Amino acid sequence: MFKAILKDIVTGCSGGVGAILMGFDGISIDQYLGEDNSVDLNLVGIEYSNIAKEVRRAAEILNVGTLSEVSIKTERFYIIIQVVTDEYFVGLIVDRSGNYGQGRYLLMREVPRLRIDLE
Repeated sequence: MFKAILKDIVTGCSGGVGAILMGFDGISIDQYLGEDNSVDLNLVGIEYSNIAKEVRRAAEILNVGTLSEVSIKTERFYIIIQVVTDEYFVGLIVDRSGNYGQGRYLLMREVPRLRIDLE
């Protein structure tokens, strides 16, 4: 069920590389990697879960509200992380030549479906 939603996000986004549903504890729930991509989604998810935890903790300390999204821009990719629940997030990798805004939109649109399926 999760893989179908992740696939919809990746294939619906111009330049979509892959998506992962993961716990903030670094344990992967499910993932979808598009064709012809050699990105290790599990490793990406684990490393960026640590960053998301730190940003979430900083938001709490600063009392600026709960974290909902983190975006990271690298030389090759955009990594967009959307919080699904207090325990889970979804991460989307988009090629730099892809459509970052479309990726954000698709994540926002599909997060409620992921949330329902996690309950």
